Amino acid sequence: MHQPVISGTGVFTPDEVITNDELVEAFNAYADRFNTENAKEIAAGEVPEMAHSSSEFIVAASGIHQRYVLDKSGVLDPGVMHPLLRQREDNEPGVMAEMALDACTKALKQAGKTAADVDCVIVAASNMERAYPAIAIEVQDLLGINGFGFDMNVACSSATFGIQAASDMIRSGSARAVLVVNPEICSAHLEWRDRDCHFIFGDVCTATLIERKADAPGAHFEVLSTKCLTQFSNNIRNNNGFLRRSRPDGMKDRRDMQFMQNGRKVFKEVLPIVSNHILAHLKEAGHGPDELKRLWLHQANKAMNDFIGRKVLGRVPEAGEQPNILQDYANTSSAGSIIAFSHYSEDIEDGELGLICSFGAGYSVGSVLLKRSV
Repeated sequence: MHQPVISGTGVFTPDEVITNDELVEAFNAYADRFNTENAKEIAAGEVPEMAHSSSEFIVAASGIHQRYVLDKSGVLDPGVMHPLLRQREDNEPGVMAEMALDACTKALKQAGKTAADVDCVIVAASNMERAYPAIAIEVQDLLGINGFGFDMNVACSSATFGIQAASDMIRSGSARAVLVVNPEICSAHLEWRDRDCHFIFGDVCTATLIERKADAPGAHFEVLSTKCLTQFSNNIRNNNGFLRRSRPDGMKDRRDMQFMQNGRKVFKEVLPIVSNHILAHLKEAGHGPDELKRLWLHQANKAMNDFIGRKVLGRVPEAGEQPNILQDYANTSSAGSIIAFSHYSEDIEDGELGLICSFGAGYSVGSVLLKRSV
């Protein structure tokens, strides 16, 4: 049995940023247009009037101040309200593969490794650019990796589930090193015209290199154990897959084909599941919450993370114990906890413990218990 470790991470961040103020201006212009076009129906009580959004509302509801996106022009156009991503030719690298290439290159560099050291690529994300061929195989080809690759989807828990799969491969000896990649183009499945959720998501890609401890002479994190859980729920759902498609004239624009959630039910049901999951994981691994130096949580909502931190630690987390990055990146689905880990892990000292946890649609929860080794 080989000991799996995380020896490198990488984050691809898009160049374009949408601030809350920019987003609110575009949304309110769309709302005014909607209300004007449907004035008769609104007056008759047949259609509800669309309320304005505000930056204060967004921050209070989520803790988000901005988000990175691949294309802001379409999102901020009241006549479009979704990203305008160019359709790639079949002989061109896909959008997700390009994002992945950047993040993987950074992860390999941090670990001091090359593509020749890697046997497997797992692309784990909420939405895939296409059904097949697998995005992972395209990433494998672009990197020049001899081995295999496959895609997996467990929504916002895709990264931690991918790390479990990769760690199991390392332990069993079926792979020397595995890249777990999370290219999240969340802007493409978000309904930007819905006040309740128009501010939630951003785009990003993360990569994590998991390899044998014996092959990682530099500083790394030992994967002590992993724990995954799923429980079916319709409270977070996306029926349309990856991108908003243009619809023939006369076809009704179905709201249920983009991201949807019942936020109150999610908050009420998911938080106990996640808190209990983390505490059970720690107990099974023979550790207590007081031993944790850091919690790298899924980045969906500041209030949710604050609640989980208090439940797990039994107190209000101290500054730095539970870092948030969603104020800058917004919700980036499976990549969020990995961004937090990548940005806030270098100060962890030898022998100290930390835990990555992601959660979301499914419901799904995945946690990874780590120990720093320098």
